[in-house]
Amino acid sequence: MALCVACGGGGGGGGGGGGGAVPTLAADHPRIYLRKNRDRLVKALITDKTEAAVRFKASVDRWVSGVDVYNFEAWNAALVGQLTGDPKYCAAAIKAIDKQVTTAQAEIGKGNAPEVASDSYLGIGDMIGDLALVYDWCADSLTGGQRGAWLAYADQAVFNVWNNETATWGGKKMTWSGWAVDDPSDNYYYSFLRATMLLGIASNGEIDRAAAWVTQFRQTKIGDELVPTFNMDLVGGGSREGTGYGVAMRTLFHLYDVWGASTTEPIASLTGHTRASMLSFIHQTMPALDRIAPTGDQSRDSTAALFDYHRNYLQELVALYPNDPIAPHAQALLRDSTVPAMSSEFMFAYDFLYESADTTATLDGLGTAYYAPGIGEIYARSGWDKHATWVNLIAGPFTQSHAHQDQGSLLINKDGWLAYDAVIDSHSGLPQETTAHSLVRLVDASGKTIEQSRDTESKLLALHRGTGFLHSAADITPVYKATKSVQQVQREIIYLEPDAIVVYDRVKTTGGSQVWQLVSPAAPVSTGSHSSISVAVDKDRGNTVAHTLQVERVSPPAGVAPTSYDFAANDKDFLLGFRLDETAGAGDNRFLHVIWIDGAVTGSVTPTTDGATLTLASGKTVAVQFNHDAVGGTLKIGDQSTALGAGVDTLPELE
Repeated sequence: MALCVACGGGGGGGGGGGGGAVPTLAADHPRIYLRKNRDRLVKALITDKTEAAVRFKASVDRWVSGVDVYNFEAWNAALVGQLTGDPKYCAAAIKAIDKQVTTAQAEIGKGNAPEVASDSYLGIGDMIGDLALVYDWCADSLTGGQRGAWLAYADQAVFNVWNNETATWGGKKMTWSGWAVDDPSDNYYYSFLRATMLLGIASNGEIDRAAAWVTQFRQTKIGDELVPTFNMDLVGGGSREGTGYGVAMRTLFHLYDVWGASTTEPIASLTGHTRASMLSFIHQTMPALDRIAPTGDQSRDSTAALFDYHRNYLQELVALYPNDPIAPHAQALLRDSTVPAMSSEFMFAYDFLYESADTTATLDGLGTAYYAPGIGEIYARSGWDKHATWVNLIAGPFTQSHAHQDQGSLLINKDGWLAYDAVIDSHSGLPQETTAHSLVRLVDASGKTIEQSRDTESKLLALHRGTGFLHSAADITPVYKATKSVQQVQREIIYLEPDAIVVYDRVKTTGGSQVWQLVSPAAPVSTGSHSSISVAVDKDRGNTVAHTLQVERVSPPAGVAPTSYDFAANDKDFLLGFRLDETAGAGDNRFLHVIWIDGAVTGSVTPTTDGATLTLASGKTVAVQFNHDAVGGTLKIGDQSTALGAGVDTLPELE
């Protein structure tokens, strides 16, 4: 028996949020997820006793027996109760939610807001989501009093989220900021959605506002707000908050899956962002499959080491697109990464829910370059082996509070970081300033660093891939719109596979100075126009590899001399980190650098006007010539000559 809920449309790839068949919700419990997935999960847990199932149940059993499992959510036990029929699991889950509700009631009785309202309701997705799942999966074990108390508390919490100016607790007005309630690109938003969707489904037909919460989730927020925003702002996948806070999108992807299993409506495909995020994540992962690109704030772990959250992010996407040609490659990454299984007990459930069949696939066959315009990221690598070279250029929107002032910055990885975001070696994981990034830093006449302005957007001017190279160019000038002394900031790069990069910067300012920066975990050693940065990488896996990043300054402004900045010696937030600085006076300047790893370039680099000639380790001679004032120029690799110009090509997903 099913009850129709008029909550908007069906799924269509990349289209709008409305139209199509009206989804249905079950009238009887369990309503959430299990109608579609019960048989599969019972088979894994009871019949096959798969590795992930056994590990998950053992963790649940520990918690049920009274062991304090960090961050454990009661719905884990409710799920085992549903699958096994053993009442002890629901008894334990109900006890935990009862504690949440009675504690909240006590605070409300004192005239205070309960814990669910703390930090602008950030935890509502976990807390009310937990309540809703236990309510649905353990409904037969609840008393009438518990049902009423739980739903009244949860209903008020969800009401307060979407009505911040009229929010109340116990009849007492308790307004709050309303942070991110209308921002689908913010991690708070996914917590709000989780509470709203799960409560709406779990309480279907049982409270007056149940249908309203389903409509709020499906139509008002997903259909009318998130889908159009993502289709406009997040083409190519990922998050503008960066990879630290952006991993919260795993919650959103899980909601897509739960909604689809509960209603049969595949809302994941309402926006192309979902599938594209599988590709962007793969390309954001370092070749050693141990770290993620450290874009934006990294408050949980400043080193951006691959963690259970990243594993779950990709698991959710594979589950949503199991037959997509990218999915086997994503499964290969999950299998071969440094997190082949969840490391934290509170995450074991996701290995159980998304346990995939063994795959013989590898990452080989994927394109080696990717552009995500919505987040302004270009990724390129020399191959899909774990010792490949990985290069990143950032040029795009700068709109979110957790994003960094890193427009125009360059990252380089081979077995570990050679040029990085200094956030990696910070205590806080939060340094956002241009001083922490590999770009051209601008300084005003008073000696103060000019900030990049939020709610601006760099423009990608060129992106081309040819045999043995990737060419890209970006106009960073718009992020300095608030500063009249900045007339032009452009960065143009040519990545010469596998291990060399030519970087050309056009910078025009008045007053102050211009500082060409390269940030690295090791101190640069400079002689004349050449600097070397020797880095011992791969330390965490006990197999130390030494690489040297060579930097040749080909055509800087006259009088430029390199200096080294020690982050730890100058700022207590840093454990380590160094910066190669080359400072020039204001004016209409051109910086041309050739950067290579180890012996990738042999012999000396010969300067030409706005260009250089060099020889690669392969024996091929490369001649690069940039236009002085406009993007483009010429590139000759051996006998292959290419005219470089503006325009952005579409890069292939598979090769």
